[in-house]
Amino acid sequence: MSDNDLKKNSAKEAMKYIKDGMIVGLGGGRSIAYLIEFIKQDKNINVKIVTPSVKTKMLCIEKGLEVLHTSSVDKVDVAFDGCDQVDEKLNALKSGGGIHTKEKLIASMAEEYILLVDEAKVEKELTFNVPVVLEVLEDSLKYVEKKVLELNGKPVIRSSDIKDGFTISDNGNLLVDVFFNNVKDIHKLNDNLIKICGVIETSLFTNVITKVIIASEEGIREISQK
Repeated sequence: MSDNDLKKNSAKEAMKYIKDGMIVGLGGGRSIAYLIEFIKQDKNINVKIVTPSVKTKMLCIEKGLEVLHTSSVDKVDVAFDGCDQVDEKLNALKSGGGIHTKEKLIASMAEEYILLVDEAKVEKELTFNVPVVLEVLEDSLKYVEKKVLELNGKPVIRSSDIKDGFTISDNGNLLVDVFFNNVKDIHKLNDNLIKICGVIETSLFTNVITKVIIASEEGIREISQK
């Protein structure tokens, strides 16, 4: 089974949680693109979308789905997203896209926040083989780097070969990839990072995920809050 087939299967499973009249949060990635297609095809549901992703927003508009500005919404019925890694305790790292601040906002607003992944992204506990990303105020950069080093993290300011200078978030801030080894307490790490003045948000999701839909060659399985 191809990677695309797995993503399509997880998106199809996600449709079970979408009802007519809902406000639905959508992240980015191919699984979400498939989910948008399924939503469009289902004539029995009419939903409104909020999203932190410009690509997802444009795709929804292209498919004729109504997109609300996130600032006009105070509650989301259900939200779906992908991640870089998730564990059996529903902790996740969402480091790649650099839009984690808005992703976490929508996750916090959602009654249900559901990740769509394939089996390769699931671990018993997070291994931190991808960095924790911090969105930080530019003026706080050196201070944040100092405090991160005190937490035994290795900070690297995100940059790109196709842009001179540093990579800037949609909010106009810097992104700092922080690499950790041997993390003993995920919740404590996240608390310590978010307490650093100048850190706007982290890409470590610890208390917002309610369910993970996992697609594999054997079929679909789910992890839910106990």
